[in-house]
Amino acid sequence: MAEKIYVGKIADIDVLSSRKLKIENIDIALFHLSDGSILAVENKCPHKGGLLSEGIVCGSKVHCPLHDWKIDLRSGKVQEPDDGCVTTFKTEVDEQSGDIYITV
Repeated sequence: MAEKIYVGKIADIDVLSSRKLKIENIDIALFHLSDGSILAVENKCPHKGGLLSEGIVCGSKVHCPLHDWKIDLRSGKVQEPDDGCVTTFKTEVDEQSGDIYITV
């Protein structure tokens, strides 16, 4: 059953930065994109397990710090010619309070 979990405030994550979380033994990377959106993915590249939270964000993609695989933060899909996918998590931001929630 899906559960909505409070994970912090949007003001606590700089734009184009990330934050690492662990929820129910799942390592999650939370990203604050330049368009203001907050996206969450499993914090592990499908190639060699690089920590995506340590990667560089460009648009809505993160570049894995190990081998530069590009992963779309909205879909979780790896950009071709590479192949793979990471789990994405639904995020919500309360516009009044700035509270961030992830559904796991």
